[in-house]
Amino acid sequence: MRTLIFAQRVSKEIIRDPLSLFFGLVFPIVLLLLLTAINSSIPVDLFNVSALAPGIAVFGLSFMALFAAQVLSKDRESAFLARLFTTPMTAQNFILGYILPLICMAILQAIICMFVAIILGLDFSFTIFFLLLVLIPVALLYISLGLISGTLLSEKAATGICGALLTNLSAWLSGVWFDLDLVGGLFKDIAYALPFVHAVEMSKAALAGSFENLFPHIWWVMGYTITFVILAIVLFKNKTQER
Repeated sequence: MRTLIFAQRVSKEIIRDPLSLFFGLVFPIVLLLLLTAINSSIPVDLFNVSALAPGIAVFGLSFMALFAAQVLSKDRESAFLARLFTTPMTAQNFILGYILPLICMAILQAIICMFVAIILGLDFSFTIFFLLLVLIPVALLYISLGLISGTLLSEKAATGICGALLTNLSAWLSGVWFDLDLVGGLFKDIAYALPFVHAVEMSKAALAGSFENLFPHIWWVMGYTITFVILAIVLFKNKTQER
């Protein structure tokens, strides 16, 4: 019950920021529309909607890290969180309270993205629901990264890292905009050592219904996600014990 009450308060904080809502829900749609328009005006099928839509859905989830970092760091620097530390709430209650509304927002974002993709020519199939399912651990990955930043850094630093650095890393190292095989070398090796390209490849496989192609990408994503969620809880717990 304490977790749900706290999650409701976090939801209100997110809704109060219209700029966050724009980047979280609208900006990925703008990118999808723009790249689809570019694809229709060039002779090469560079941004096919069936391959582009899951990639944009994953990239859009990177903004969840920004929201998580912003809300947590702001709470940490204010007297609000300090007061809550005197209540029986545990670190798990706090972390889940931040995660739940952002997961709902992430699912809503993915649904809107898929709806627009269908309008743009994506064939509707029940694999879309499977795609939404596999996007949940991806959302948790980004949210936990945001919570780690919000726990350790000031609001300005946390939002800077999650807003500028992380979104750019997700964009360039995920293979959304270009085939990483075209670059190859060290760049490709670094990309495949990180979870972003695995999240995109896993999402493409889910949408295509190619369940065998989920592997090994799903193990990379799950491994990173579990690690970062546990790390977020441990770091937050240590911060609460310092007070």
